[in-house]
Amino acid sequence: MNKAYNLKIEVELRSIFKKAKFDQLKKYLDEKAEYLGPDDKDVCFFILPDKFVKVVNNVSTKTAKIVVKLSSIAKGQNDFEEIEIAINPSDFEKATKLFEAIPFEQIEWSFQKRHNYRLGDVELALKWTQSWGYHLELEKMVENKSEVDMAIEKLNKVAKELGVKIMTEKDLKAFAEKIDNNYKKGKYEKGAISTS
Repeated sequence: MNKAYNLKIEVELRSIFKKAKFDQLKKYLDEKAEYLGPDDKDVCFFILPDKFVKVVNNVSTKTAKIVVKLSSIAKGQNDFEEIEIAINPSDFEKATKLFEAIPFEQIEWSFQKRHNYRLGDVELALKWTQSWGYHLELEKMVENKSEVDMAIEKLNKVAKELGVKIMTEKDLKAFAEKIDNNYKKGKYEKGAISTS
């Protein structure tokens, strides 16, 4: 296949916790990790059964992008092939309107309060969102599927160092279904911003 775009595989593990753990992790990471800066963003997700599109307006860095993830978190997966296209932040609303015009199964809005770190070659996003609450994403990018297991092993090692419990694929699938149902019930507000 001739790739005229950059296809990457993002390997992610996640952990959910209370604010006390969030504060403890932030203190630890501020001391031990490389701080990559705040990364607050408005995100609109366009959901299909086996993949999704997200349009991201990164408030902190004044950048924006469209990302197509070629698999679904609702399937409990930890690795996602993705295609990313940078857009002008002024085109964020136009891009969301474009995708809103397509009959996706579901559309979900999320505001993320986020701090990014690097510990070794693992990237960490310490986050709060209305739907997930306080949580951590551990991430490593790989070039091909043969590297996924090694990346997961490395992410688990960092999770152990941080003392966080990683969500299993079963936990992740159940949690994603709960969030989807809450969106369908109108529980979350569009662009709900927290000062947490």
